[in-house]
Amino acid sequence: MTLLVTGAAGFIGANFVLDWLSSSQEPIINLDKLTYAGNPETLASLQGDARHVFVQGDIGDAELVSRLLAEHQPRAVLNFAAESHVDRSIHGPGEFIETNIVGTFRLLESVRGYWSALPVGAVSERDGVLADGSSRSETAPTQEGFRFLHVSTDEVYGSLAKDDPAFAETHRYEPNSPYSASKAASDHLVRAWHHTYGLPVLTTNCSNNYGPYHFPEKLIPLMIVNALAGKPLPVYGDGMQVRDWLYVKDHCSAIRRVLEAGRLGETYNVGGWNEKPNIEIVKTVCALLDELRPRADGQSYAEQISHVTDRPGHDRRYAIDARKLEAELGWKPAETFESGIRKTVQWYLANPQWVSNVQSGAYRDWVQKQYQAS
Repeated sequence: MTLLVTGAAGFIGANFVLDWLSSSQEPIINLDKLTYAGNPETLASLQGDARHVFVQGDIGDAELVSRLLAEHQPRAVLNFAAESHVDRSIHGPGEFIETNIVGTFRLLESVRGYWSALPVGAVSERDGVLADGSSRSETAPTQEGFRFLHVSTDEVYGSLAKDDPAFAETHRYEPNSPYSASKAASDHLVRAWHHTYGLPVLTTNCSNNYGPYHFPEKLIPLMIVNALAGKPLPVYGDGMQVRDWLYVKDHCSAIRRVLEAGRLGETYNVGGWNEKPNIEIVKTVCALLDELRPRADGQSYAEQISHVTDRPGHDRRYAIDARKLEAELGWKPAETFESGIRKTVQWYLANPQWVSNVQSGAYRDWVQKQYQAS
């Protein structure tokens, strides 16, 4: 059997592929457009591994997606493909509409055509050809066994006040940025394709991910990279915007569990139970760097913190209630924030070449321009 994973050269998608292939022989077809945040170097350890087939392409390319589905006959499609940075969506929303809404629509239509043609039944058999030319019977996907898993965000729910209960799956959608609005639209499309056409879908809405291979425009990797380079650590406004933080490998384990046992048509919120204000996150990163890579002058990296003009429409608080996932499917995060953030800082310190290579991309000038403007 095979999985088709879209956007799997990005941060979460690549971590999912690496995690999956570390413990499974089931192959993955990796479809990624390789926009600025897609980094095939993250998957360098899989070079030459027959279980990983990389295809550069767009989820909105119906001809390509249909061909890949027909050729590889996956039992599931996992959709990580998305434009995902709020700041970039504010300055250029068009790409977010095109990828997150139009791209998801076209992907759903390609998948619907493929799924509709699958055999009906619990199990189907087909002939497979081994490397030595001999044949064997192998299990083929069926309509009943197929899954489309859509990976989304908690930002679709909007913002919470200080004492509001955390986002549950029943919380109404109130997106406040072009990014979150585009993801909310994609969630609604996935739901509609299930209720209208019967497509067997699952949706996950996660809180802020962090961990290895994170593109350095997001808060935690940006703080690490800037701190080591002696640059200012830009914090929006008073830094008291609260987020729930989820270690990326815990997110990957949750997706595996939802794919395995999630109820069709259902949404599962994935969170780490780690609500923290941004300024606390930045100070924690600084303290770990003070311990693991002290500044030459003996001063704390916290001296580099610089408060900048707040982002337009900045949501004040996000918080995920993951009790449904825990109660129904028995999932819980393995990492505390303290253990996860230490592993993250250690990874960046141990992988300076990856950081250097990704910084040489087009993102660098854009990021610097945005913060200078602030």
